[in-house]
Amino acid sequence: MDEFLGTHTPRLDEKGRLFLPARFRGALADGLVVTTGQEGCLYVFPTAEFRRVSAQMQSASTSSKQVRDFVRVFRASAHPDVPDKQGRVTVPVPLRRYAGLDKDCTVIGNGTRLEVWDTARWEAYLEEVMPAYSAYSAGSEEVVPGL
Repeated sequence: MDEFLGTHTPRLDEKGRLFLPARFRGALADGLVVTTGQEGCLYVFPTAEFRRVSAQMQSASTSSKQVRDFVRVFRASAHPDVPDKQGRVTVPVPLRRYAGLDKDCTVIGNGTRLEVWDTARWEAYLEEVMPAYSAYSAGSEEVVPGL
């Protein structure tokens, strides 16, 4: 898989296990890392991608408190796992609590990672950002290179 794309709505089971969308299981079969994301979601990286991102963080200046805080939280909450034969991964209680995950989840593909959202939180996020997204136009300030 070149990149993670799309929106999926799996559920957490009573043991806090998330069923990974079938189309992503091959890319994550050798291992993954779940960690705190931003805006109240979780990030799920293939292990190799997590290592690449973590190595990039090593080169950031530790003289910045913001950098130290971000790197600490990102790494301290990281949970490595390998999906079981049914494609399930366990989401630890502190990560479920952070993301407000109970049962209904939304998993979105975001390039080199997945994001796991509580479905209600994801829907609220979309309501907040969609008006601005819809208003972006080719003649306005460039928000994303190439668009």
